Amino acid sequence: IKIMTTLTKTTWGIDQAHSEITFKVKHLMISNVKGNFAKFEGTVQSDDNNFSNANINFSMDASSITTGDTQRDTHLKSGDFFDAENHPSISFKSESFSKTGDDIYALNGQLTMKGVSKPVKLNVEFGGMMKDPWGQEKAGFTLSGKINRKDWGLNWNTALETGGVLVSEEVQIAAEIQLVKK
Repeated sequence: IKIMTTLTKTTWGIDQAHSEITFKVKHLMISNVKGNFAKFEGTVQSDDNNFSNANINFSMDASSITTGDTQRDTHLKSGDFFDAENHPSISFKSESFSKTGDDIYALNGQLTMKGVSKPVKLNVEFGGMMKDPWGQEKAGFTLSGKINRKDWGLNWNTALETGGVLVSEEVQIAAEIQLVKK
């Protein structure tokens, strides 16, 4: 006799007040400039409270980029970089989310910027689950990875007289995500 069990799909949303999407890029080849996206949203569909094979959809408002410098932010929103007027959203759709160690996962998916979709791999650390004082079930994750911005047509740069370039092609991504069960 075969017993079939049906797993309940659980939907999670991003708790924006307790989450952040950040990046850093080398500037002048000597130091990092950091920034973040202030507006984002996403959903995660998991089998009960097991996140293996979770389905993840995420988007950021390209015009919400902030680096602490208004002139630089305006340039980043322009056609030289994100072209936020014509491409207002940066999105990610998972293809696989698999456990690779104790509380460690590999997240593979398609990142779309400026109308270009490319595969990316992010490293994910599961921080655990907890109920907050108001009875909401939360789950925490730390994500990290690297991309080459030129893969998405973010090509602008300036050569330096001393050699090298003004802005590195490699972008380091870091995110702290707190999910709330819907």
